[in-house]
Amino acid sequence: MRHIPNLICLARIMLIVPLLQAMLAGEQIRILLLFCIAAASDALDGYLAKRFNWTSALGRFLDPAADKLLLVSVFITAAWLDIAPWWVAAVAVARDLVIAAGALFYWLWFGPLRGRPTIISKINTGVQIMYLLAVIMASATGFPPREILDALAAVVVVTTLASGVDYVARFLRRAFAQIAAA
Repeated sequence: MRHIPNLICLARIMLIVPLLQAMLAGEQIRILLLFCIAAASDALDGYLAKRFNWTSALGRFLDPAADKLLLVSVFITAAWLDIAPWWVAAVAVARDLVIAAGALFYWLWFGPLRGRPTIISKINTGVQIMYLLAVIMASATGFPPREILDALAAVVVVTTLASGVDYVARFLRRAFAQIAAA
């Protein structure tokens, strides 16, 4: 039972290809359905892991990896299809690349990086999911209107930048603490 959250994460990763295929084919109902399932699976695996203490080292890696794979691929595809602005996708992707590079460098020089997602990171993931859902809905139905999408895009950029700066600051603090302790 304790592996159910990990299985849900793997299912979320497996949903990415059919979701992108639906986006490229313009199958609006399928896009909405698959994206909603993927978003709900993120909430479900987190709830189960916390509620029943079904956490694992694999889950601590798999959950954020599944989130990032889903969000980055949908951001890039939505920008490619011109249903989301490139600049929003670029900010979201750049943040994840900076965090991944920072984690890699930290691991190479200092060893394993143990940490939990910050509150701003969780907020950012939620805002990105809501924004992409709104973009997908607008593409399918024309609602919400452009003004709401633009406002949501601004919130995505602000939370993405805040989260990225927070992660970089945390990496640097830990690195300097390790250097000072040596």
